Amino acid sequence: MKTEMLEKYDQYIEKFKKNADQDTQNKMKKAIEELENSEEGEGLNSGEKAPNFRLPDAKGQTVELYDQLKQGPVILTFYRGGWCPYCNMELREYQQIIDDIHDEGAELIAVSPEVPDQSLSTKEKNELEYHVLSDVGNEVTSDYNLVYQLPDYLIEVYKNKGLDVDNHNGDDEWKLPVSATYIINTDGTIIFDYTKADYKDRAEPSEVLKELKQA
Repeated sequence: MKTEMLEKYDQYIEKFKKNADQDTQNKMKKAIEELENSEEGEGLNSGEKAPNFRLPDAKGQTVELYDQLKQGPVILTFYRGGWCPYCNMELREYQQIIDDIHDEGAELIAVSPEVPDQSLSTKEKNELEYHVLSDVGNEVTSDYNLVYQLPDYLIEVYKNKGLDVDNHNGDDEWKLPVSATYIINTDGTIIFDYTKADYKDRAEPSEVLKELKQA
């Protein structure tokens, strides 16, 4: 049985297929396949220690992972940016269960390479009541082995679609995180991981919540 989020993904994908020309669809598919066959963005695995980090939130306040872990487990999710419809759908799904996450004594942290002003826009647009952090330059993303370089042909597709990723990220690197979600225990150990090169394949938030409850 498909979850509500995955049904929304399917609906969006069908809409995209109807509206996008075949060349655009082929290039996006090619980019995913190349990333799947590369060593970029493979992420970390359960049992590994989560690298600590200190990042600014949407309002410029610094949030440190290991400070949060002193209070309870952390669900850490990496997303591409507020320009990505799949990311926005995922972030909104987490918002719907944020009280359940807090009831488990846990916190949710979402990280993207967007500058704080863009993170604030994402937070306000989706009415998010959890930490939305800015990893400008993808330094933390690199520590988690999630960063990858967009190929030139896909950059052109994005530009033609009006997706100014460079402006959102405050640089001209055109590097993004692979979509990934981790549950991190209070001792810093990753106890759940979900990393996929295909940005349309993500951990369902309700399933992540179930994993958290079983931890």
